[in-house]
Amino acid sequence: MRPQKPGFPEPQLITTTEALAAFCAPLHAEAYVTVDTEFMRERTFYPDLCVVQVAGASATAVIDAEAGGIDLAPLWALLLDQAVTKVFHAARQDIEIVLLKTGRTPTPLFDTQVAAMVAGFGDQVAYDALVAALAGGHIDKAFRFTDWSARPLSPDQLAYAASDVTWLRRVYEKLHARLERDGRLAWVAEEMAKLADPETYRLDPETAWLRLKPRSANRKYLAALRAVAAWREREAMRLNIPRQRVVKDESLAEIAAARPADAAALARVRGFPRGLAEGRAGAALLAALAEAAALPDDAAPATAERRDGARPSPALVALLKVLLAAKCEEHRVASRLVASSDEIEQLAAEEAPPVPALHGWRRKLFGEDALALKAGRIALSSGGRQVRLVPLGPTSHAD
Repeated sequence: MRPQKPGFPEPQLITTTEALAAFCAPLHAEAYVTVDTEFMRERTFYPDLCVVQVAGASATAVIDAEAGGIDLAPLWALLLDQAVTKVFHAARQDIEIVLLKTGRTPTPLFDTQVAAMVAGFGDQVAYDALVAALAGGHIDKAFRFTDWSARPLSPDQLAYAASDVTWLRRVYEKLHARLERDGRLAWVAEEMAKLADPETYRLDPETAWLRLKPRSANRKYLAALRAVAAWREREAMRLNIPRQRVVKDESLAEIAAARPADAAALARVRGFPRGLAEGRAGAALLAALAEAAALPDDAAPATAERRDGARPSPALVALLKVLLAAKCEEHRVASRLVASSDEIEQLAAEEAPPVPALHGWRRKLFGEDALALKAGRIALSSGGRQVRLVPLGPTSHAD
């Protein structure tokens, strides 16, 4: 396997437990290692781990997780070592894999995508763009969607896999230095605490219906939708297949609307296989629908609009979005990291909603001014091609 760039250690392909243990042992003495994974998820509910890449200061490896007889225990021991920081880019799925395999998250950790958002590189900056900006390198993304489960792995696949973690070392060092200079490492630490929390990755079938973004506020419909979405989530987990392979979203919505009472009616739903309707899984779905139908109205779920009683003022939402953009521009922070559109709507509709923007570094950067804008204590003005905050006296604004 050829080196990725002068100055980078030549990567090795690891296919045995003995070689993996020999590679990992000295890395326990390092301050940090960079990590990436390649996996397949098109045919499964849970990620199917294929390859793991790890780089230390003087050694880089591409670990074949599917090699016959390999035991990844030395790798998991390294990733769970509290003395070694694990550096990822866009870490959520990598962390999920480690949690699934070990029951723990790989702490301490550092996500360069999140750190880049804090450092002013925009919303969810792509890895290749970050490598170019901070390390002057180039990542060939031709193998981004390659089949990592096919064997043997080609030399080009291995070179691509290794380049992800070798360049990541330079990106991490540059980002860490910039954040330390700007006094923002504590901001990143708050975000890493959330990424490291196992609850972040816990799948709750009872909340699966929220991903479907229902348009109806009818409580009976929503109770049925919650029931069928939870049923599909459990079936997908049990069978380890993608949700859409169990039943498509459109069919779930139709089932929730029609609320069939028997297998014959369930089989008439477009896209729902008769064999599934008449089998054990169909019986479980019908039982879940019957249980949902028996719920009293106040026990059924409600959309945010129904819970709040009224939609927030569109004008106030727009003002808060302008304030958010202005504050993030001033402080060179990605606005998406500070508050989402849904959170801005909550902030407009409720006095003190439980949104991240009202806590920690986000409150200092944006939340306090957002509350002041809502209360009429500040206004927005323009000047010098920038949005400015104007303090208002107790009687200086219109009733």
